[in-house]
Order: sequence, then C-alpha cells, then structure tokens
Amino acid sequence: MSGSMQDKIAQLENYIMKKCLWQFHSRTWDRKRQNERILGMTRQLLLGEPVSTETPEERCYWVDAVTMAEAFKVRCPWLADMSREEIAGLMDGLYERIDFLTVTGSLNQELNDQHY
Repeated sequence: MSGSMQDKIAQLENYIMKKCLWQFHSRTWDRKRQNERILGMTRQLLLGEPVSTETPEERCYWVDAVTMAEAFKVRCPWLADMSREEIAGLMDGLYERIDFLTVTGSLNQELNDQHY
C-alpha cells in the first residue's frame, strides 16, 4: 500500500471539501447526521455491505454515498489494493477528520445558535 493512512485520508477529505455540498448544512445536528449517515453508507458501499434504502431519508443519503464511493474508486485506485480492515480504518479516520472540520473544530458560531 503506497502512502500513509493520513495521506489517504487527506485525499478523500480533499474531494469532500471541494465537491460535496452536504458538508455545509447550517446546524451542528444536521452536519453530524450528514457526516454519520453519508460517510457510514459510503463505508458500507466500499466494503460491499448492504445499505438500507427503505425510507426517503435513507435514499437521500444513499445517493450522496453512491456518488462519493464511485468518485473515491476512480480518483483513488489504491483503494482496490486495501483490505476490508484497512478500508474500514480509512473510513473511520475520514469520518473523524470530517466531523472535526465541519463540527467540533469549526469556528462558525452560527452552527449552535438557537435563533438561527
């Protein structure tokens, strides 16, 4: 496997920060939910696991996850050489990083404004 896990996470993070509008929701709870569900489904897709699409909400997240998983495979061919455990670790690290950038480490005070 070429490159460090941090380098790989950075490549995926770069794609999300430049191409994914869902990261810009205006409330903390919405960003956390988006991060959890979209990245969680992307993880499942990359691992070849089934993804539930029974509800309209799940289908909405699933569309973003499918698009992202396909983009990751095209832009990061090294994914094909990773084991299931490595992909799971990669996606866990990506989730932590995106959650930090968009929620816990964000300087946007409006995210938690009750009147917004």
